[in-house]
Amino acid sequence: MLGDVAAYGGLFLTAFAAATVLPLQSEAVLAGLLLVGTHSPAALVLVATLGNVLGSVVNWFLGRGIDRFRDRKWFPVKPQAFDRAAARYRRYGRWSLLLSWVPIIGDPLTVVAGVLREPLWSFVAIVTIAKAGRYLVLAGAVLN
Repeated sequence: MLGDVAAYGGLFLTAFAAATVLPLQSEAVLAGLLLVGTHSPAALVLVATLGNVLGSVVNWFLGRGIDRFRDRKWFPVKPQAFDRAAARYRRYGRWSLLLSWVPIIGDPLTVVAGVLREPLWSFVAIVTIAKAGRYLVLAGAVLN
């Protein structure tokens, strides 16, 4: 029982943190747990997806509030880079969130979606499809 809590809890926390700017790889944790074979693959994919989507929702909320600090000296993104990212998001729209699973560009994309006021319902729906799809492909590759 304690092993289950540690496995699922650790996977959830890793997936959650990996959706933020922290350099973590939830795929490695999921693959390891799948290879051990003592937990339900469906439950593992569900937990990883839930954690990763909730981490992206945190990014969305950060984006909703961070725009007011754009002109501050300490702001981590240069105005030109921020404007380019916003222009790309506006060009491709909410469907660009299907790339939210991609390393390096996915996490900032979820922040930009918050800055540009993407409705939370569509954000969660599209990001869930993207993140679940990635974990399902990974699980299929590891188990076959």
